[in-house]
Amino acid sequence: MIQIKTRSIGMIEVIQKQINDPDVKECLTGIKSAVNYDREGVSLLVKFFATRREQNIPIGFIDGTIYQTLLKMNDQSLTQEMITGLNLAEGTIDYLQLFNLLSLGEYQQADVLHNQKMCEASGTNAAERGWLYFTDVEQISLQDLQTLDRLWVVFSEGKFGYSVQRKIWLNLGKNWEKLWKQIKWKQEGSFARYPGGFIWNLDAPRGHLPLSNQIRGNKTLEAIFNLFSKIEQ
Repeated sequence: MIQIKTRSIGMIEVIQKQINDPDVKECLTGIKSAVNYDREGVSLLVKFFATRREQNIPIGFIDGTIYQTLLKMNDQSLTQEMITGLNLAEGTIDYLQLFNLLSLGEYQQADVLHNQKMCEASGTNAAERGWLYFTDVEQISLQDLQTLDRLWVVFSEGKFGYSVQRKIWLNLGKNWEKLWKQIKWKQEGSFARYPGGFIWNLDAPRGHLPLSNQIRGNKTLEAIFNLFSKIEQ
C-alpha cells in the first residue's frame, strides 16, 4: 500500500514537472495525464491555472485544455474564471452555449451554433436567412469576432479558429486553392461533402474548423479575415 502511494506521489511530481515545461506539447501531455490521479490531479491543475492568472497570462489553449481535463474529472471549479477570462459576458450576444459545446469537444454541434452566432452578431437579417453575405461581416463587432475566435482556439489546443485559418492563408500567399487543400476542405479537386467529409475532432488538420460555406465563393471568409487585420492593429 505504501509502495503504491509512493508511486502515485512520484507520478504527480512528474506531471507537475511536465505542465511547467516550456515545451507546449510536454505541457499538454502533463495536463491530460492528471486525469488519472483524481483529487491530486484536480488540485494540481487548479493550482496551475491559478498561477497563470497570478502571472497575468492571457487565457489560451493551455487553460482550455486544463478546463476540458477537469470536465472529464467531473470538476467544474473553473467555469466562472474561464468565462471571465474570455470576456464572454462583454459580447453583444450570449456565447455560453457555444462555450459549453466547445469545452466538451462537441465540434460539429458547435460549428452549427457558431454559424448562428455569426449571423446574430451581424445584426442584419442574416439570422433569418441562415448564412452571411460578405457585406454582413462588416457589421460584426471586433469584440464579437474575437470572442468567437478565442473560444475555438482555447478549446482546440490552438488548432481551430478564424485566426488560425487566416495565418495559414497568409503564409500560403492568400492562395485559396492551397488553403482548401491544406485544411482538407477540398480533396481530389472537389470540396468535401457535409457533414461526413469533415473531421469533427482534434485529428483534423490545423484550421479545419469552423467551416465556411464556399457555395457562394470565398468573399465572406475573406471579409472575416480582413476584419481580423483591424484586431491586430
